Amino acid sequence: MKSIVVLAALLSGAALAQNYPTHPVKLLVPFPAGSATDQVARVVGAELQQALGQAFVVENKAGAQGAIAAAEVAKAAPDGYTLMLTTNTPHAANPSLFKKLSYDPVKDFTPITRYGTTSFMLMVRQDFPAKDLKAFLAHVRSQPGKLSAGYGSSGSQVSIAMLKQLGKLDVVEVPYKGIPQAITDTMGGSLQFTFVDLANALAQAKGGKLRGLAVTSGKRSALAPDMPAIAEELPGYEIIAWFALMAPAKLPEPLVRRLHETNMKALAKPEVKEKFATIGTDVAPMDPVELGKFIQAEVAHWAMLVKLAGIQPE
Repeated sequence: MKSIVVLAALLSGAALAQNYPTHPVKLLVPFPAGSATDQVARVVGAELQQALGQAFVVENKAGAQGAIAAAEVAKAAPDGYTLMLTTNTPHAANPSLFKKLSYDPVKDFTPITRYGTTSFMLMVRQDFPAKDLKAFLAHVRSQPGKLSAGYGSSGSQVSIAMLKQLGKLDVVEVPYKGIPQAITDTMGGSLQFTFVDLANALAQAKGGKLRGLAVTSGKRSALAPDMPAIAEELPGYEIIAWFALMAPAKLPEPLVRRLHETNMKALAKPEVKEKFATIGTDVAPMDPVELGKFIQAEVAHWAMLVKLAGIQPE
């Protein structure tokens, strides 16, 4: 009798996945429009929509380092109609950045696919007096407490904190809801520097209003080969960010498989890889099991980074 019930459940789950989705899917993004996460969401949302025949509607819900969006997805029904395009901020760093979180990054979610990785670029205005990383560090050291830097994600926050610690700098840190606002204020001159995800950094450097000095990856990035790594001046410096698709906990296995397989087909397309490169992201997929283990390891890794950076939880 029990085996008949199990078989019936499996068959109904498979039928559910075959017909999914029957109406539009909400794709929550924990950062503002124009952010790297938003750009990745729009690329994969369009691919999912094309493959599955229903709209994947990107909804930006910024604030509290992505915790607002994550809490909403954690509470949603596990039916495949509320998904989250997440990053290392809500799903790895936040447990160390906040004393209290209204969601558990591991228990409250079903991992689906990791899409790729990116790094950040240290950027200043065109008229900033220092022209390279060595001169930048010397210039900032010469003005303790007088210069300010803005951040809009855990990656950019830890990037600044580690730069201060390893470079022995005294800088005022200013929080933002997302990186695009920090870019605007750096251009306007109320901030002296910021860390910009590669997606936006490459566009800003091209536009000519901001100038890149170095990247946060351990080695130079193939996406910006002329840009030195901060580690060349400050050994041990490395910050990498990532993007992944998550659903509420207990999403039925056939739906997880359908979404993951659709994502993998999209990531294999040369034009999708090209779009990812344009937005500063290396395609680096993981399946649901790998992603689940990776997130657990990342929670521990970001706890170490936050501690190393000397950040006190809010």
